[in-house]
Amino acid sequence: MKKTALKSLAIAAIISSGFAYAQSDDTKWIAQCVKDNKNEGAKEEVVYIYCECMNSKMDSNETQSITKWEKSHPTERKACEAKAGWK
Repeated sequence: MKKTALKSLAIAAIISSGFAYAQSDDTKWIAQCVKDNKNEGAKEEVVYIYCECMNSKMDSNETQSITKWEKSHPTERKACEAKAGWK
């Protein structure tokens, strides 16, 4: 039980620290991406790293969500999957 609680705190710290440094609009996009991918079988911290990576590859004027954008950008998606350790 202690390990589970510590793991949850570590995940929260990773996510919180990442969100603190993101611009408010980026935070919104990353949070939506994490939500969109929560049932894809990856750990929460892996999904966060993936979404943050995808967000960083998008133009700041992009209007599509990360989830929509990734479908038309397979090279970027694969690079971020590798960076996050996903798949």
